[in-house]
Amino acid sequence: MDKGSALAAGERKDARADLSAIDVEGTFSGYATLFGRRDLSGDVVMPGAFRAALAAKGAGGIRMLFQHDPALPIGTWLDIHEDARGLFVKGRLAAEVAKAREVRALMRAGALDGLSIGFRTVKAERDRGTGTRRLVTIDLWEISVVTFPMLPEARVAAVKADAGLAADLRRAARRLAPRTA
Repeated sequence: MDKGSALAAGERKDARADLSAIDVEGTFSGYATLFGRRDLSGDVVMPGAFRAALAAKGAGGIRMLFQHDPALPIGTWLDIHEDARGLFVKGRLAAEVAKAREVRALMRAGALDGLSIGFRTVKAERDRGTGTRRLVTIDLWEISVVTFPMLPEARVAAVKADAGLAADLRRAARRLAPRTA
């Protein structure tokens, strides 16, 4: 993160989302980070790291941004919780917001599939042997949809097709197909 950004006092960690679907309403789910995985900056988020922040703020208190830009909110988080794998999120892109519509299209095309957390470290432990920083307690501020996440091993699993669009494409293909007698 550059020092000039609005989040200069905080940090961000990226993880490609394991998005199971993005539906016609722009709802999607996935993992914003995975526990026990060393990211490209040498940090490991520990289970329970988000417990206090989520208890205090809930999903509604965490912002959904595009590329960590506080000027680009693109939706709302419906559910954020820790499970055995990591920080699971479910959110909805705001259809009324132009950037959210662009993000939805890019996600559905498979061109954008990263998630990244914006946070302030409350408690961390450093492993002097490996240099790894274990993030024990995190004050979570935002979760962004991003192009380049820090945890490259978590990926988009599937994107559901828009049923209306699929039907329109089938009708158009039938109109263009040569007729046989």
